[in-house]
Amino acid sequence: MSNLAKKELEICSADTPSIIPEEVKQLKKQIPDWHVVEKQGQLQLEKQYKFPDFQQAITFTKSVGDLAELEGHHPTLVTEWGKVTVSWWTHAIGGLHKNDYIMAAKTDEIRKIF
Repeated sequence: MSNLAKKELEICSADTPSIIPEEVKQLKKQIPDWHVVEKQGQLQLEKQYKFPDFQQAITFTKSVGDLAELEGHHPTLVTEWGKVTVSWWTHAIGGLHKNDYIMAAKTDEIRKIF
């Protein structure tokens, strides 16, 4: 388990600042397969996971959803036959926060189960 996956989320509000570039470099090292993408003017972390069938993809989706509910931080989950795309960003600030990197690392840990 990465150190990032062991961290707890911080409380965020609309005035919480986005992550700074120096932090991004450090955090990205722990989740190298995630990509920063821009969607509707907001930076997001995104990764696609592949599975041998729909059942495993939907089970993974449910596990990530359960984690999101537990943490109170919710991604976009797109489930298709054999793949799930996960996007994390902090809605309250309209961009990326350290919490998104933590949740990405936790999502990678869930994937190791399947």
